[in-house]
Amino acid sequence: MKKHILVVDDDNMNLARTRIILGKEYDVLLADSGVQALMKMRNEKVDMVLLDIDMPGMNGIETFERMKEFASDVPVIFLTASGLEEDVQSAIKLGAVNYLKKPYRPEELIKRVAQEFENV
Repeated sequence: MKKHILVVDDDNMNLARTRIILGKEYDVLLADSGVQALMKMRNEKVDMVLLDIDMPGMNGIETFERMKEFASDVPVIFLTASGLEEDVQSAIKLGAVNYLKKPYRPEELIKRVAQEFENV
């Protein structure tokens, strides 16, 4: 049975790209906002979350904090274009398992996701 990965990003091109990269190996769910991500996590099985930090409305850090209230065991890899050190440090302190700077190479994303599933 395929693992379920929820990809959260406000950019539809990033969502589509990530689904193409991971879709052969995993069941990829998509959300274009933090609010939508929280709803999907409450209603569907999710084994991992790939979460953009910089989103309008509810950013990735706030989304992650809310996820932890009811799904603290789901590993989260942050995806960030900002590269701001404080964003990455905040994510790791909150319990993110890893992060990946955008734009990333497809093989790097596949490798990180596989590594985290091995660690679970």
